[in-house]
Amino acid sequence: MNYPIIDFHVHLFPDRMFDAIWKSFVKDYGWDVIYHLYYKDCIAYLKEHSIEKIVFSNYAHKQDVAQHLNDWNIQVCEEHDEVYCFCAFHPDDDINVAQRYITHPKVLGFKLQLLVQKFYPYDSRLFNKRILMHVGTGPVGNEFVGYNGFKQLLKIFPDLPVTVAHMGAYEYDEFLQLLDEHPHLMMDTAFVFLPDYEGAFHKNPEVLERYQDRIVYGSDFPNIIFPRELELQTLTNYGLTDTTLRKILYENGNAIIRQIVNG
Repeated sequence: MNYPIIDFHVHLFPDRMFDAIWKSFVKDYGWDVIYHLYYKDCIAYLKEHSIEKIVFSNYAHKQDVAQHLNDWNIQVCEEHDEVYCFCAFHPDDDINVAQRYITHPKVLGFKLQLLVQKFYPYDSRLFNKRILMHVGTGPVGNEFVGYNGFKQLLKIFPDLPVTVAHMGAYEYDEFLQLLDEHPHLMMDTAFVFLPDYEGAFHKNPEVLERYQDRIVYGSDFPNIIFPRELELQTLTNYGLTDTTLRKILYENGNAIIRQIVNG
């Protein structure tokens, strides 16, 4: 590839939280991530591997965690050029505390991880600039995730600017059909373009061509159990047009960043 890439789905946490998360992955899923890299090393690694802009996120697994995380998020954004974030938010926190982060020019919105945080996507306490939402049933599901609950959210807020992580895995068809009706809805590719992974995105490339303006590349780095390059290689092997590939890997993500940063 002879053009830059924006990674729109990176996970960065303070070091001790990374340690806890990696241990929980082994315990809960049997996954031992390949890249045990703390945040500074993650940023350096990605920039050394053709990533021009990094959009990271983290999430508050319980009440009163988000403020500490978000103070740290702002610090990371200000330490590094071309690094942006989706801040943490939990609906049991004081909304006024969260509001003060949303005006920062390098904060694109908030990350909601419904599988872990255990609340519904249509929860009336939610608000945002833009939302990055893990709402699909992969790698496992519970009562708070899935297409049906997300569709209820869009009935209430049909123009909500939201990016669905992991292409809505595993209900790809159902989530993709929502793109036709909701112009501010986007999908990211994290953890789904894998050749041998059960539940990966195995659809006709024409689907990606059709929705070329509505998909952004994301890696899930560093919390992945396969080489980072594998997903990029799988995506390029689809035989997509250069226009589509360029939009997914760079232009669509850059348009979101520019729109939010420039107001």
